[in-house]
Amino acid sequence: MKVPLVGSLVALAVLASPSLSAAPQTPAPDVALQTAEGAPIRLSAYHGKVLLVDFWASWCVPCKTSFPALDALYRELQPRGLEVLAVNLDEQRKHADAFLAAHPHRLPVLFDPKGEAPLAFGVKGMPASYVIDRSGTIRFTHMGYSGDVDASYRQEVAQLLAER
Repeated sequence: MKVPLVGSLVALAVLASPSLSAAPQTPAPDVALQTAEGAPIRLSAYHGKVLLVDFWASWCVPCKTSFPALDALYRELQPRGLEVLAVNLDEQRKHADAFLAAHPHRLPVLFDPKGEAPLAFGVKGMPASYVIDRSGTIRFTHMGYSGDVDASYRQEVAQLLAER
């Protein structure tokens, strides 16, 4: 089941133009992911935090620009309460590892070996990002990437950090 999804995402990575939408106030799925060391982690572990979840892959051309930009955003705003999770969707871990070796980063990178998280989130293109509030509700979504998305992230994150 993962192969057709990845094939679809490859096509969408090429065709997807960046778009932003306010999400229809839906709870973020409590997906199971893995750390680089293979330890399990659930998205619900971040409940109570402002969270940006980004789905990416080494073969995704826009991800080569968005990944370093998200890492810079994480470095800047993590002290103020933002958590960023980069969820890798490569079918072969060696491709992700090569990408990560070429792109030094501080943001946490998680893996989805079963390919269930993009289905649960309804990912329709790459990269795909979801900005989640402290209550675990998806408030904003981004499909695709352009430099303008960075300004949107900052505005959205500032709004959610200000909410109590």
